[in-house]
Order: sequence, then structure tokens, then C-alpha cells
Amino acid sequence: MALDQDTLDSLRIKRGPEPVSRARPVLTCVLASCVLCAAGAAYSLLRDGDVIEVRTVTPTVSGVATGADSVLNASGYVVARRQATVSAKTTGKVAEVLIEEGAVVAEGQVLARLDSTTLDSLHALAQREFTSARIRQQENQVRLEEAERSLRRMERLRADKLVSESQLDMAQSQVAALRARMAAMKSEVAVAEGTVRVRSQELEDLLVRAPFSGVVISKDAQPGEIISPVSAGGGFTRTGIATVVDMDSREIELDVNEAFISRVRPNQKTEAVLDAYPDSRIPSHVINIVPAADRQKATVKVRVGFDQLDPRILPDMGVKVSFLQAPTAPADTRRAMRVPSSVIVTADDKRFVWRIRDSKAERIEIRTGTERDGQIEVLAGVNRADLLIDQPSPQLVEGAIVSIEHE
Repeated sequence: MALDQDTLDSLRIKRGPEPVSRARPVLTCVLASCVLCAAGAAYSLLRDGDVIEVRTVTPTVSGVATGADSVLNASGYVVARRQATVSAKTTGKVAEVLIEEGAVVAEGQVLARLDSTTLDSLHALAQREFTSARIRQQENQVRLEEAERSLRRMERLRADKLVSESQLDMAQSQVAALRARMAAMKSEVAVAEGTVRVRSQELEDLLVRAPFSGVVISKDAQPGEIISPVSAGGGFTRTGIATVVDMDSREIELDVNEAFISRVRPNQKTEAVLDAYPDSRIPSHVINIVPAADRQKATVKVRVGFDQLDPRILPDMGVKVSFLQAPTAPADTRRAMRVPSSVIVTADDKRFVWRIRDSKAERIEIRTGTERDGQIEVLAGVNRADLLIDQPSPQLVEGAIVSIEHE
């Protein structure tokens, strides 16, 4: 039997509005909290499991720890206070050079000889003239002695009136003439002897000698070249044989800006670092401050002496000098430990480094000293064998797992 629409509508159950449950929002919040906690735990696990790659450095040991702060840095050169370019006293041709670069010479040692052919002849001639003058003097001496004996006989004969007065006068005149001749002969002998000494000195001047003990740093002439104590003959004449340096007189000359010269004082402790040996710090001190300023460069020259000379220190080497402030505590005599400035982190006026310990990052507070050329002296906090993290990331945290980056 077909049912009409009205009949069907009458059979439908009519429901009222559903009541709202109060427990549903609470359940939703609990589920959300659980999800967040799980996510945080997962993030924490993932973070702890991350390995951070880092580059490491180790402290270097050189010099002696000073414990003093640098108040001024300056650059200069090693110089020798006693240095001479040795030449001959006269112009001549070089016959022999007896030294080479690097030779150690003593004061008065012969370095070279000039050609002496002409002076040898002149010296021999002077010797012969001296010998001839001596012979003439001896001959005149014999004649004078004979004349004196004759005069004494004449005086006795005149006393006996056996000879005339004129004969006695003649004998006296002969003795006086021979005596005058003898005086002239003595002068001639002295002149001839002086000539020999002059010629001998001229021969001596042909020997080029070291003015003081030192080391030959340059050989400037060869056999056959013309040498002169003055600049003559254009570019074909040498003015020196060699340059000798007294290695015991080595020191440092610095040009310090006049704005900072007040930080320098006599006998002030300094540290010198040769450009050729940047890992070696050489103890030194201020010798004096030259009392004159260079108006063109606005600098004042300062002389610095080495506390102990080292054979590696050579004249004209570049050197950097740190002027030190006197430490407030007794100086530490241990070996200086230095690290690159890139490993140091500063926070709250303190300095720290990150050290790797058991593959984890560890922050260590350190005490530092002088700083130079990107290297900082570490007085306390690290050991020589420590692995320090270079250029640590600001996000690095205590206990983070790290691995060493291999290039």
C-alpha cells in the first residue's frame, strides 16, 4: 500500500537540541599539552644528539712569561753602534784581499794589501840614502878626531915656541870646520832616517787593517781594482775594501710617535720579536731616549738594548718591541704560553676559552698577559695539551657534543 508523504513525516522522531558536554575542552587541553611535551622531548633528544664540528688549536710555548702588560708597541731595526767601511789611506790598486763575508777578524788584522811596486823602490832608495849619510858621517868623524889630535900637538909645540901662531890658528880652524861639518852630517842622517820612516809608513798604509774586532758583512773590492779614500775616478774607483761590524754593539733603533713618548722611560723593560723569528721573544730594555724629535715624522728616536745577545740577531733585521709596564706581582719565570686571540671570548669583563673535554665543549675562565701579533699570553687556566675551539660560535653551550673539523 502506498504511503503518502504526510504519513511518512508523521512517523519521523523529533529530537530536541543536544546538551553541550563540559568535559570536552578539558580533554582537548590535556591532549595538546601532551603533544607539546612530546615535541619538546623529541627536540631535546635531537639537539643532544647533534654533533657540532669545530676547528681547534693548541697553546704554543715560547719565551718567558712576563706577567706585565704592554703599554706601547713600536717597530724598528737592529743596528750596530760600531760599524765601519774600511778603506786604505792612499789611492792604489788592490793587490790582495784576505777576507770573505762572514769572516771574524781581530783588531789590527790585515784585510787587504795594495800594490807596493813603486813604494818599494822609493823605500829602498831612502834606505840607501840613509846608509850613505851614515857613512859620510863616520868619515867626517874620523877626520875630526885626527884634526883634534893635531890641534893638541900644535898647542904643545906652541907652548914650547916651536911653531908659529898662524899654524896653531890654522889647526884650530880645521877642527872647527870639521865640527860644523859633523853637525851638518848629523842633520843629513836625521833627514835620511826620517825619509825612511815616511817611506815605511807609506808601505804600511798599503795594508788595510781592521779598526776593531768584529765580523765582515760585505766584501766591496777585488784584486786589480783601484781604491781611494775619497770619491775619485767616477764609478771605476772603489772607496772601501770591506764593512766590519762589531757584533757586541748590536741594539735596536725605534721611531716612537711623539704622542706616546711619555710611556717610555730609561731602563724600562721591553720585549723584542724579530720578524724572522716571530715565536721568540727576546728580553730587552731601553738604553736611552734621544733628546731630539723629527718634525717631519713627528717621532722621537729610542735606543733599546738586548739583555742577552743571540747569534740569530743580525744588523738591519726588522723587529717589533713591546714596552712593558712594571708588574704588580713578582714576575713569573715559567715558559710563556700563548694562544690566538680568536679562541678567546670576553663576557662580564672576564676572558674565557672553550676547551674540548671528552668530546664535549667546556668553558674555562683564563687570566691573560701581553698581546702581540694576534697572540695572547695565557697566565692561568689552560694547559699546553688542551684542545681549544677556534672562533667559537655564540650559540655554543656548555656540554655540547663537538667533533674536530678536518680540512
